[in-house]
Amino acid sequence: MPDKPLRIAITDAVSVSAVRTPAKNARWIFIYAPGAGSNIHDPFGVYAAKALASRGVTTVHFQFPYMEAGKRGPDRPPVLEATWRAVIDAVRDPKIRTVVGGRSMGGRIASMVAASADDAVAVDAVALFAYPLHPPGKPEQLRVAHFATLKTPVLFVSGTNDAFGTPGELRAATKPLKKAKLQFLERADHGFAVPKSSGRTREDVWVEAVDAFVDWLAAVK
Repeated sequence: MPDKPLRIAITDAVSVSAVRTPAKNARWIFIYAPGAGSNIHDPFGVYAAKALASRGVTTVHFQFPYMEAGKRGPDRPPVLEATWRAVIDAVRDPKIRTVVGGRSMGGRIASMVAASADDAVAVDAVALFAYPLHPPGKPEQLRVAHFATLKTPVLFVSGTNDAFGTPGELRAATKPLKKAKLQFLERADHGFAVPKSSGRTREDVWVEAVDAFVDWLAAVK
């Protein structure tokens, strides 16, 4: 089935682009947002959408208002969160389960929205690829305040060479999460690139990340 372009209203004056990649007999819908420097054409998001379509997962990926307007700097957190809320409301299918997430900042904001007590954005699971646990070189600035209220199953897929959080830091930070699963991509960095000496390509890492996601979804209760 072909991709379907969408236009999702955030406010009366602001809307964003999205793309639905449908799966036949879908069991899940995955709503995905890119990292701060990317947009609706985020390579990993596009790859994941195509790969998941054949595995029973419909995907909707979108971009934030600042990218829609051609700006470089991300919107303020309230705008990013409002965008996530509007997208969830617009595309969620009551007949199938909903998992939200994305890469880096996109996933972080999804997890913050999922951690809220608002039933209007209640979801079944959260998938975080390259979660930006802290700014590079600033491990004291942890982005975990909302973890205490994040009750859904959560998947973290991160590279072992990610400057935004080492495996050890991520393990320690996620201890309060009773339903967290961590999947580490050997020698991958924050952008899922790997050194040539690894014998792998970025695309190999994408395959590993999506496989981990599908296996995890199959086990989510």
